[in-house]
Amino acid sequence: MNFISNVAEALPSYMTPLVVTLSATVFGSLFALVVAFGLGLMAGSRLLILRGVARTIIEFFRGTSLVVQLFWFVVVIPQLFQVRFDAVIIVAILALGMNYGAYAAEVVRGSIAAVPQGQLEACVALNFSYWQKMRLVIIPQAWPEMIPPLSTLAILLLKGSSLVSLVGLADLTFHAQVMGRRPDQEMLFHLGMILVMYFILSYLVASGMRFLERRAKRGIGQEPVATRRPRAKDAVAVG
Repeated sequence: MNFISNVAEALPSYMTPLVVTLSATVFGSLFALVVAFGLGLMAGSRLLILRGVARTIIEFFRGTSLVVQLFWFVVVIPQLFQVRFDAVIIVAILALGMNYGAYAAEVVRGSIAAVPQGQLEACVALNFSYWQKMRLVIIPQAWPEMIPPLSTLAILLLKGSSLVSLVGLADLTFHAQVMGRRPDQEMLFHLGMILVMYFILSYLVASGMRFLERRAKRGIGQEPVATRRPRAKDAVAVG
């Protein structure tokens, strides 16, 4: 009973840090998706210069630490270019989006490359332009295959958003550390609080992405195996 009352007492103070974590996760994921499609399409281009630019950006952001990237975006770049960012959260979202977008770009490129060659030939036969081919044929078929790995990256971005506390943003991790250091509080209790919060958020992200995957597969006539109902003749054959 004492534990429940402690949770009820501490929970309201986590609402503002929760908004920071959710903002970094949601907007960072959206920006990462934009970066992923941009770099993924460039990496799969026939033009050498586009592929080269895309590969350089992808390998740079995959090959360097997110912590270092955060400090570069928040501290170094403003000093180098004499610019000032009034909202650190926006800069953190850009860093998260570029880092995880670089990983997701490979998901986009690979999923598009996995579309059967016959589909590309059909687009040529129909005299589709590049963007018609991508919008009407290729991406609708590749999108359902992208969702499971993108779901994993979205959960990783959620957990990676805790690093924004290193640049002074009061997210869940930062708030738990501040609360846990108070003389009348216990660090273990507050670390347990955010452990449960991150788990719930991760579960919601995974559930939402599974729902999105089912919708995407139904949209192209592929009913997921896990939710497919047996047909009448199959039931008779089994009986």
